[in-house]
Amino acid sequence: MNRIVAFYDRGVAIAASRIPESIALFLLRLALAGVFWRSGQTKVVEGSFLQIDPSQYDLFASEFSGLPLDPVIAVPLTTYAEHFFPILLLLGLATRFSAGALLVMTLVIQIFVFPDAWWPVHSLWVAMAAILIVRGGGLFSLDALLARVRAK
Repeated sequence: MNRIVAFYDRGVAIAASRIPESIALFLLRLALAGVFWRSGQTKVVEGSFLQIDPSQYDLFASEFSGLPLDPVIAVPLTTYAEHFFPILLLLGLATRFSAGALLVMTLVIQIFVFPDAWWPVHSLWVAMAAILIVRGGGLFSLDALLARVRAK
């Protein structure tokens, strides 16, 4: 029995060390960034560089009419945020801030747009963002590199 406990403890120590944790945080950054990047891509003209699809204004006015912002403001704000923050997350730059911004976006979507989507979708996005806010980007991030440079 002691061997099993020792084996388990060794496995836990390995899994909880910095390298595996940083790999997990990178994958988490990638997953959360992917969700919002793909959403942002639906708002731009295909093949363009962030040229907003004009139909988005009508969509926001009708389907997302619960938003407390006028579509003239909401469409560019969400389109650019859904591209900018995922890039930062992927790079691991301003990870906590970027995850916080996506958390706020998720809560706005949950409260004003899709209130029935908590369990199937939004609870996962909130959990992913919360972990990144608490843990940061990990070793494989520009945040970690900048921290090492600042420490010198």
